[in-house]
Amino acid sequence: MKEYVLKNDDFLVSQTDSKGTIIFANDDFCAIAGYSIDELVGKPHNIVRHKDMPKAAFKDLWDTVKNDKIWSGYVKNRTKDGGYYWVYATIYPIYDETRKEKTYLSCRRKPSQKEIDEAQMLYKTFK
Repeated sequence: MKEYVLKNDDFLVSQTDSKGTIIFANDDFCAIAGYSIDELVGKPHNIVRHKDMPKAAFKDLWDTVKNDKIWSGYVKNRTKDGGYYWVYATIYPIYDETRKEKTYLSCRRKPSQKEIDEAQMLYKTFK
């Protein structure tokens, strides 16, 4: 599996509806994940979920944002071609006035190798 290492100025942004369906993706997200905008919009955000990520991490994420709190953490994502990339993600629950529903805005940046190593060690302890 090929790892894509984000550049320091890569900034991935996506927005999902309340069910986790992508309603917006920026150019960096599309390019790094390897999908066109048309391939992402309307799909569940877990299209980029990597099998190495523990389910407990996503349970914590959803429990946090559904309670109108901001979640931050390290996530290993899968690219369209089967590779992977690590991000430090911050997810903001927001009310979208246009859609008249709660949505989630995810902003992701490059984590340091030390942060990735620590996340991998922590995730090994999850069931």
